[in-house]
Amino acid sequence: MGAEVVVEGLTKSFGRQAIWRDVSLTLPPGEVSVLLGPSGTGKSVFLKSMIGLLKPERGSCTINGVDIVRCSESKLYETRKLFGVLFQDGALFGSMNLYDNVAFPLREHTKKSETEIKRIVLEKLEMTGLAGADKKLPGEISGGMRKRAGLARALVLDPEIILVDEPDSGLDPVRTTYISQLFIDVNTQIDATFLIVTHNINLARTVPDNIGMLFRKELVMFGPREVLLTSEEPVVKQFLNGRMDGPIGMSEEKDSATMAAEKAMFEAGHHAGGVEDVRGVPPQMQPTPGLPERMGARRRQDRVMRNLHTLPPAAQEKVIESLSPEEQRHYGVHPHRLVGARQQPQQPPQAQYQGQPPSQHRGQLPADQVASMPQSGWTEPRARDPRQGGT
Repeated sequence: MGAEVVVEGLTKSFGRQAIWRDVSLTLPPGEVSVLLGPSGTGKSVFLKSMIGLLKPERGSCTINGVDIVRCSESKLYETRKLFGVLFQDGALFGSMNLYDNVAFPLREHTKKSETEIKRIVLEKLEMTGLAGADKKLPGEISGGMRKRAGLARALVLDPEIILVDEPDSGLDPVRTTYISQLFIDVNTQIDATFLIVTHNINLARTVPDNIGMLFRKELVMFGPREVLLTSEEPVVKQFLNGRMDGPIGMSEEKDSATMAAEKAMFEAGHHAGGVEDVRGVPPQMQPTPGLPERMGARRRQDRVMRNLHTLPPAAQEKVIESLSPEEQRHYGVHPHRLVGARQQPQQPPQAQYQGQPPSQHRGQLPADQVASMPQSGWTEPRARDPRQGGT
């Protein structure tokens, strides 16, 4: 099973420029998580901080009891072996064929024989759909094949955590769907913990078990996919629909004057862009037929059902609707019957994940900002501004 990653209070700046601050989240072991956010919010910086390529000013990132922010160089070097990384463009060596590209980490970090290396490389190439392409150079294959070759290379050291940076970059929608299916299949086969940074809404809505979002230097939310996909938070709705109407602007955020001018423009009939209104929670991608059950999905279901009463009502309803009738009976829940404070879901027998990480985390947005958290089970009510009057 993949490793659990516990991030607490992580803060990163470049000089006086704060990238993000006080980020706290838990990546449950063996589950697939996605991190969303407008361009420039530091998503790739977050991945680099997780593996120690960048050093945050405050906070911790703990993996198997090792805090990579404060550990020694030798401990960091060993802990990095738990990671596999798929970069935006595959980051392949252009002068090496795919076989040598995939074999590179084994030759660099292990003392395996060439016979053993060959067995592992061909196995990972087959797993990623590249059997027979081992002699090709990166310049001779398509962008989708380069992504898969990069994933094969990330898998050769049998990582417990796989970080994926913009897997849809340079790919058409069809190839993006194929590589999304590949992530699900790989997770099924090796049960690694995945964190995927992406702007692709279809991938974000159909692949992950958990979704988070960075905005205005904060982690706005992180938790089960149903929470973000049913959220009425303005910045979340705007991002999912790709519209101009909302708090996100060309330079990440808008001031009040810009928002007022744009609101008048949209009310006058100017199109706000984006796709048709994206609502609801689509079914999650399943492993390709013939593969075993995805254990990360089973652990995630038990964990979410233990914490169901803490989720917003709309998310609760979508979680319950996603269960089969047998699963609803097992957990003692029914559609359109939300779990209240006095009605706890039944504890599943022998739950496979005992760590019980928090089901969601939230950022600390300033009270006078446009984006506000929904007043449900997701966050505590904010203090009322006395200048607004009322009770």
